[in-house]
Amino acid sequence: MSLKNLLSAAAVSVALLSAPVALALEPAAMVQILSVIDDRQRNGGDYKAHIYLEQKEKDKTDNVREGFVYRRDADDKLMILFSKPKTEAGKGYLRLDKNLWSYDPNVGKWERRTERERIAGTDSRRADFDESRLAEEFDPSYEGEAKLGKYTAHRLNLKVKPNIDVAYPVVKLWVDKDTNNILKREEYALSGRLMRTALYPRWKKVFSESKGADVWYPEEIRFYDEVEKANSTIVLIKSVDLRALEANLFTKAWLESKSR
Repeated sequence: MSLKNLLSAAAVSVALLSAPVALALEPAAMVQILSVIDDRQRNGGDYKAHIYLEQKEKDKTDNVREGFVYRRDADDKLMILFSKPKTEAGKGYLRLDKNLWSYDPNVGKWERRTERERIAGTDSRRADFDESRLAEEFDPSYEGEAKLGKYTAHRLNLKVKPNIDVAYPVVKLWVDKDTNNILKREEYALSGRLMRTALYPRWKKVFSESKGADVWYPEEIRFYDEVEKANSTIVLIKSVDLRALEANLFTKAWLESKSR
């Protein structure tokens, strides 16, 4: 090979080496992304959200529900109380001491539920309405960058930590590089089968006096059942109120009182 060709080949090699590439994130950097996601959605005090759920199932009429989500993040407490339609009013869920309970006022009975519980029979789960605990519950690995529409996202593969109870043990996340908002989430069974996909097209923020910073929440979530392909659920968070709630709200007695 001539000297000219050698120099030309060397120049190409240098150019390739200096070309920008997406570097793999270190474990600490991935955990930091999860921690930021968690912290952005967490409030230092209480949390109340007005929610709207629209459920589509194969060969069935669409179901629409409205209700309220109450959280006390400092104590890991959660309540979901449905208000509409009339047939669903007073039904709800209460999370106490890491146990999830459902209440049906028609029979006046509480029943313990698992993390896989379909909230009100929809494609949503308890964790979709609760405080985000990704860094606490999962170990991440990096799968590179990906384009999702107009966004460039980090792709993270999450595996549940030992002795942690979650709906799905493996989760793939697409996280917007610019905002750290979740754009897409895929959830898998241990067998590797894709069970559910969630899309997060809109995020919103509200300032929290108790936190002294903004609290972010997904204004819209679209859930797709990957087993029963015709089934899907849209969740809209219509408003968020971060003022203090009643001290005794997170009790079975309080929820029961709302159905009388």
